[in-house]
Amino acid sequence: MEQKRQELAHAKRNAGLLLGAAACIFGVTMLVPPNAWVLAIRAVAEAALVGGLADWFAVSALFRRIPTGIPFITAHTDVIPRSKDRIADNLSVFVREKFLAPDTLVGLIRQHDPSRYVAEWLTDPAHAQRLGVHVARVLQGVLQVVEDARVEQLIRDAARQAFRGLDLTASLRGVLETLTREGRHDRLLEEALDRAVQLVDRPETRAWLAAQVIDWLTQEHPRKQKLLPRQWIATNVASAIAEAIVGRLESIRANPAHAYRQLFDEWVQQFVLRLQSDPALSERGEAIKQYLLEDETFASYADGLWRSIRNWLSDDLASEHSTLSQAVARGGSWLGKQLTEDPDLRQALRSHLEQAATRLAPEFAEFLTRHVRDTVRNWDARELAAQIELNIGKDLQAIRVNGTIVGGLIGLGLYLVTHVAGRG
Repeated sequence: MEQKRQELAHAKRNAGLLLGAAACIFGVTMLVPPNAWVLAIRAVAEAALVGGLADWFAVSALFRRIPTGIPFITAHTDVIPRSKDRIADNLSVFVREKFLAPDTLVGLIRQHDPSRYVAEWLTDPAHAQRLGVHVARVLQGVLQVVEDARVEQLIRDAARQAFRGLDLTASLRGVLETLTREGRHDRLLEEALDRAVQLVDRPETRAWLAAQVIDWLTQEHPRKQKLLPRQWIATNVASAIAEAIVGRLESIRANPAHAYRQLFDEWVQQFVLRLQSDPALSERGEAIKQYLLEDETFASYADGLWRSIRNWLSDDLASEHSTLSQAVARGGSWLGKQLTEDPDLRQALRSHLEQAATRLAPEFAEFLTRHVRDTVRNWDARELAAQIELNIGKDLQAIRVNGTIVGGLIGLGLYLVTHVAGRG
């Protein structure tokens, strides 16, 4: 800032010295005996003086009031301070129409394709690592805010207030209706059956079943188990139980019309209907909500759980090898790879961005342009003029210099034309 002030003062000094030199030369030529050379120099100095003074007036009139004694001319000085509000209005309109119009934003998205840029950026391991670091820093800042006792109490009160107005029964009904729509619960059941088959078929599960058989033999038949090959019996019984369970689960999974599937469908539908009409379930949901809100033991447990999570997050984020940061970096790399390899995904994201820009741009543009307009309107008029002069005044002073020089050249040209015409 100080350098700009010095440069502006230097430019003003140069322009003023040049104008002063023209005035001095003009004055000298008025005192010496006239001849062709003197008259030519006087013409140059006179025209340079006129051009320099005219440009000085024009430049100065932009930033300050110049009393001329002529009302019409004086009224058109002090242009920028008088036009502050109009500048604010026009600037806000310019920003809205040229930068934030929906068509402009959509064209920008199509030209630069942000999804491709994000894909290329994230596939660089260093960039993905940097993303993890930045996310960790943001979360650290969030934790610091949350750790403030007043903020923490505010969040706790807000959560309790929101939970107090929640209808647990209606919420559960909505979730179940979503899960059961178009047979989605059948897919969930099949997934559960797959997981159950995998769990039962694991060696660890069979070993646990065998251990239970051995415990049963030891407790129920303490004498006989000493004579029997209990390990062989336990292993075979455990295998038989596991195979029987797996077989039954496989049959349920393979047969869409299985009786157990029908029972499951009926139970789900009946439960959804009960949630809609059974007052006992509504009362139970309300009782559960009141327990969660008022029970001191649960509140103490929830507070302790939150403190443990918060402390773990704080320690992890402060670590150089943050688990969360590394997870974000891996997620970023994976996303970059998916975007790079799937052009349809990039196209889909680009389409969504265009739709979002079209939908959100008017409201965002209104907010931003209103902010620009109000900010400029609230500026001090003199300070605004000083700032503009500080940033473009150097070039305006160059105009003064050019006006003085060009005026002198024009004066010389006119003198030569007049001199030649007079001789002719």
